[in-house]
Amino acid sequence: MKQEFIDQSIFRLEEALPRIVQCLNELTEAQIWQRPNANSNSVGNLVVHLCGNVRQYIISNLGDTPDTRTRDVEFAMRDGYDRLQLIEKITETIQHAVEVIRGMSEADLMKVRSVQGFEQTGINSIIHVVEHFSYHTGQIAFWTKLVQDIDLKFYGGVDLNVLNK
Repeated sequence: MKQEFIDQSIFRLEEALPRIVQCLNELTEAQIWQRPNANSNSVGNLVVHLCGNVRQYIISNLGDTPDTRTRDVEFAMRDGYDRLQLIEKITETIQHAVEVIRGMSEADLMKVRSVQGFEQTGINSIIHVVEHFSYHTGQIAFWTKLVQDIDLKFYGGVDLNVLNK
């Protein structure tokens, strides 16, 4: 059960990462930092935010490294990283998080820790990160489709109309 949870959590993060990279590659540098309106974030903000979230919840909290996150800065940015830097940043963050998750014991998964002022188990932190990462991946894909008017073909070549048996 433990291994299945770890494997599926890693699978979901590693499945979403290339989708974000694909979207970044479809957008111009200006579109990466473009905000749809004053109350929304740019793709650049979302990528930086995802890095901060994954680092805080997994790399720092579960990996027992110092928490240096400044969350408000993630949303205040209007630029600061180009496409390649964002791709490198998110890729390295996920690679590091995967290493931490792979190394979790059952006791680590059940240990209660404090993150963002919440007391939660390692399992809860991993579920939070996977859900949060998927949520913002969807926002990034939506924005990319909206501004580029393209089909990202995330499931290209897969028949999603197959019925359950």
